[in-house]
Amino acid sequence: MIKVIIERKIAQGMESTYDAAIKDTLRAILEAPGYMSGANFKDSEDPNHRVIITNWRSLPAWKEWQASEARRNVIAAIQPILESSEKITVLTA
Repeated sequence: MIKVIIERKIAQGMESTYDAAIKDTLRAILEAPGYMSGANFKDSEDPNHRVIITNWRSLPAWKEWQASEARRNVIAAIQPILESSEKITVLTA
């Protein structure tokens, strides 16, 4: 099993837009082979800093999702409201 941590910085005033879009992302990821679970967090000191932590059966499963058209489509909805590129960290046991 691996964990994938995705960090995003949302533009000021776009929190509700992000929250709506991330729900679509989480619905889409449920269909991804190898996806096990995930959670979405807000930084307690910076509500525009968001962190998603997901669990995957394997690195190839994550990479398949990361490169998928489904992920590209859902990420396209949030890309315009991000202040910078998302940061992805993959952790292995």
